[in-house]
Amino acid sequence: MDFSLSNEHLMVQKMVRDFAQKEVAPVIKEYDRKQEPIPFVLPRMGELGILGISFPVRYGGQGMDYVSLGLACEELEAVDTTMRVAMSVHVGLCAGTLFHWGTEAQKQEFLVPLAQGKKLGCGAFTEPGMGSDVTAMRAAAKRDGNQYILNGEKMWISLASKADYALITVKTDPNPKKPSEALSTFIVDLTSPGVTRGDIHGKLGVRAGSTGWINFQDVRVPAANRIGAEGEGFKITMSAFDRGRYTVASGATGLIRAALEASVKYAKERAAFGKPIAEHQLIQEKIARMAQDYEIARLLYLRAGWMQNEGKRCTREISFAKKFATEASFKAADDAIQVHGAYGFSDEFDVERYLRNARGAVIYEGSSEIQTLIQAGYALGQREDKPLRCEQPAYDAEEWQK
Repeated sequence: MDFSLSNEHLMVQKMVRDFAQKEVAPVIKEYDRKQEPIPFVLPRMGELGILGISFPVRYGGQGMDYVSLGLACEELEAVDTTMRVAMSVHVGLCAGTLFHWGTEAQKQEFLVPLAQGKKLGCGAFTEPGMGSDVTAMRAAAKRDGNQYILNGEKMWISLASKADYALITVKTDPNPKKPSEALSTFIVDLTSPGVTRGDIHGKLGVRAGSTGWINFQDVRVPAANRIGAEGEGFKITMSAFDRGRYTVASGATGLIRAALEASVKYAKERAAFGKPIAEHQLIQEKIARMAQDYEIARLLYLRAGWMQNEGKRCTREISFAKKFATEASFKAADDAIQVHGAYGFSDEFDVERYLRNARGAVIYEGSSEIQTLIQAGYALGQREDKPLRCEQPAYDAEEWQK
């Protein structure tokens, strides 16, 4: 059992950390206040290869493994959640699903430009009035020759107004034998006639990120853009969520670390009752909990990354990592504000932004309640990982570097 990072892992970690700390950290507060995305961030992430970090070189990626993806997400969210959100939807939901489930032709047409950072992708699953209950989707697609006609609306979609492509799951069978067999998944060009989209404003957190809605009105989608077979949409969506949740878990780990580092720095500088507050036991308790939770969250996501490298199904392990890390990050940010006192209530310090950003991750990509049900299902023997037609591709360094 080896817990050390390889030289390649350390290289990725340093590269992403340098980008986030040197280029984004100095300006993130300004854009968070304006509630506007930083214009250069996504192009720069594409230029550095971050948006294609965990895809084979032959598909335009960097040929790195899933642990590298987790390390990158940790470093990005240690500065701001908006960058990790982009990884979750572009890499985890959209490009990752194409890599796992797409045909060779689909990979060449869509995955290559996504991995190269020349195009942006998002995952469009949530609808108005439908969040956790995936089978309750109302958006539908009807077959018409060699095309599908798509109608409906998707809501709370990260990168909705920025993405070139959307991976979207909709209803294709109005009378299925099982609700889970009613759905199919497509890759949709968001410049197609009949697509309208916009941003949602007034969010509590992730204010420097794009979150919005997409409306489809008689949008014609080539049948060749269907991912998998008709009726496989539920399975494909669930596997996409696994990949997305992995990036959320690793990113939330970075937020815990950021809250810890900010609290340690402030506690050493701030004095009360004649000594630095770092010497007060109740402050030490909060810092100790942050340090402990960071180590636990990091081990959980690294285990899930290793399992993905081995080609093993890890829905249960990713659920553990996602639930623990997101809840711990919210608690760490809350404690960091308490350590900072009145200053923590002001955006003069970053910790108030950490708290606002952390709150969303407890909801999206499968709420804590959904993760609890998943974990209980495994513990009670009510849930098991059945073989999928598309298995997790194991990481092969030599093959992925070709």
